[in-house]
Amino acid sequence: MAQPWDYIAKLVCIGDSGTGKSSLTIRLCEGRFVPQHDVTIGVEFGSRIVNVGPLNPQPDDGSSPQKRMKLSLWDTAGQETYKSITRSYFRGASGALLVFDITRRSTFESVTAWLHDLRQIAEDGIVVVLVGNKRDLCTNDEPASANGHAPDPGHRDDNENQGPDRPNKRAVTSVEAQEWCQQNNVLRYVETSAKSGAGVEAAFLEVAESIYRNIEKGRYDLNDRRSGVKGPGGGNRGGAAGGVRLGLNDARGASSGPKGSAGGCC
Repeated sequence: MAQPWDYIAKLVCIGDSGTGKSSLTIRLCEGRFVPQHDVTIGVEFGSRIVNVGPLNPQPDDGSSPQKRMKLSLWDTAGQETYKSITRSYFRGASGALLVFDITRRSTFESVTAWLHDLRQIAEDGIVVVLVGNKRDLCTNDEPASANGHAPDPGHRDDNENQGPDRPNKRAVTSVEAQEWCQQNNVLRYVETSAKSGAGVEAAFLEVAESIYRNIEKGRYDLNDRRSGVKGPGGGNRGGAAGGVRLGLNDARGASSGPKGSAGGCC
């Protein structure tokens, strides 16, 4: 039986507790919002198949038809208590969503430490997108950033928060977040609302499309689980051809040894 996907990629959602990582994963995988969610202990899992690549490939430019990529999502705990466990799940990831709450500045101030830990443990070249979640708690009028830059008009949902009396809880401007991305070689900044769904697919697709471009450039060994990406039948060790393992056993296998040791994708 043919696989329903061409590639599978391991993505981790990381960031402080309470930033909405689990809500983003549930929104992407199940299309719903859970107002109250138990604190994640260790890791939770989800998956979603998305289309990647150009919609209308041109034969003369060598582009391939669209492919289907299964995103194996690892939603990690953000509490300091579980941080040593959480770090072990970074191994074998090809992409990461680094999430903060745009209404809590302290969560933005933590992203540098999260990125440092991720790059120490994950494979070189991991694709990272910075995600500012809880956009629904902000008005469309951003305050000016500390350096006086005008707010960025991008990442806005014109259907959200139009009420004139709604308080603006924004504590981090999009300009600040974009500048941080440039300074830290992070692919892009995307604002999301797990509650309304705004920007959620865009955030995950940014990571998926970048991983696919890396696949096209031959940057991954699809037979090595440590790369965080595999094709049909790739990286299989004694199981059914193309089998996908998505569970705690993989995580536990990744929790020992130095960077690049046992453990890995999916």
